[in-house]
Amino acid sequence: MLIAERAESDRLRLIIKELQRHRFGRRAESLPEDQLQLALEEAEQVEAAGHAETEAKEPAERQKRANKRRANRGALPAHLPRIDMVIDVESMVCPCCSGTLHAIGEDVAERLDIVPAQFRVLAVHRPKYGCRACQDVVVQAPAPARLIEGGLPTEATVTQVLVSKYADHLPLYRQAQIYARQGVNLDRSTLADWVGRAAFLLRPVQERMFEKLKASGKLFADETRAPVLDPGRGRTKTGQLFAYARDDRPWGGADPPGVVYLYAPDRKADRPIAHLDGFAGVLQVDGYGGYTALAKRKNAVQLAFCWAHVRRRFYELAQAGPAPIATEALERIAALYKIEGEIRGRTAEERRAIRQELTRPLVEALEPWLREKLGLISQKTKLAEGIRYALSRWDGLRLFLDDGQVEIDNNTVERAIRPIALNRKNALFAGSDGGAEHWAVIASLIETCKLNAIDPHAYLASTITRIVNGHPNSQLDDLLPWAYATAATPALRDVA
Repeated sequence: MLIAERAESDRLRLIIKELQRHRFGRRAESLPEDQLQLALEEAEQVEAAGHAETEAKEPAERQKRANKRRANRGALPAHLPRIDMVIDVESMVCPCCSGTLHAIGEDVAERLDIVPAQFRVLAVHRPKYGCRACQDVVVQAPAPARLIEGGLPTEATVTQVLVSKYADHLPLYRQAQIYARQGVNLDRSTLADWVGRAAFLLRPVQERMFEKLKASGKLFADETRAPVLDPGRGRTKTGQLFAYARDDRPWGGADPPGVVYLYAPDRKADRPIAHLDGFAGVLQVDGYGGYTALAKRKNAVQLAFCWAHVRRRFYELAQAGPAPIATEALERIAALYKIEGEIRGRTAEERRAIRQELTRPLVEALEPWLREKLGLISQKTKLAEGIRYALSRWDGLRLFLDDGQVEIDNNTVERAIRPIALNRKNALFAGSDGGAEHWAVIASLIETCKLNAIDPHAYLASTITRIVNGHPNSQLDDLLPWAYATAATPALRDVA
């Protein structure tokens, strides 16, 4: 028991400590989610090993934990296929009187079983018919349309490659290795051909989705590095993936959430200006100067800046050592976030009213305090730089006070950027500008599926099949992820 109790105690301490950092820390100071999960699963493995050792020595403890698992494990989804196994008695003779037994009920225990992913061959037969009276007549049903004409894969197979690469972050060469273990030898270049053709087919859907997002009155914007192979110089160059997201759920908005990624070979201000042509409304952003240039050029765009980025600069100073001004700034900003946590999910009108009553006095008191402290310190310090960062963006930082639809920070789109960063970590770089554009197309659809609780595989397989079979471009709205969410069956939604 001592080993198990110690393991459980260590596990709980780790969970509390790391979840506090993950929940309340800003993005850069908190652990990356994948690293947090890794730390927790290692602690849980140690705990499980301790329990197993205890249960091997104490049958009563084993039975106690078995009963607890039966009570807490929940029900398996109804849409999963069931395979019945009957484990019957060896004899129908009563062990007491030798009479005949009769059924009075049964116990049913459901367990989750997995069949490893396996290939199958879909053989399409098209009979030919001739006419005995007409020598040259041959009648045959037309061949069904395919994404890869003359190729091996079904649309579902291509979809699996897309989801594995862009949702599960599994590079193509690793997928080829997995398929080879089942005796299916698919060269990485063959898989790449499938991905390229699918991306070309799906690009109009991504473009239409971006048009719908730009028609909104409020968007989030962010950008992240996209290393791209540069064969001419024998190394990689740094492109950019710009992310534009809509998520009105925090204030109960009716528009479905979505995110679109656009690749650009550089980070010039001309990129967001071109991307957001036609957009009018509030753009919630970080401190990147390209968005400021956009707002100056287009009066219809208002910038809402991010308090998380302001907080980050003070946090770095407070972590480095005693820093009373930075520490007090953090406490003042924390008070703003406490109010935001309490009003999340309320209507835009309610959020605005509470911000006017509770948050506005805090923000209005913070500005003169920052200016006062700035006059007392050296202008060359990091603290002065952090204060100037906030004061130079003050109008955009105050914008959320007067609009309940605006968030306090840009974390919505930063969360949408994280899967791109993880894919970048696994794939290292894109092979070309075109490959990075494919990355943007497929990732836009997959991440929007995730935001709408849709199974990306089911959506992409359906969408590719419909396009291959001639879905008209005039009806692209029917192919958007949130349209699929409305039409999908409950069973498909449960898979997500």
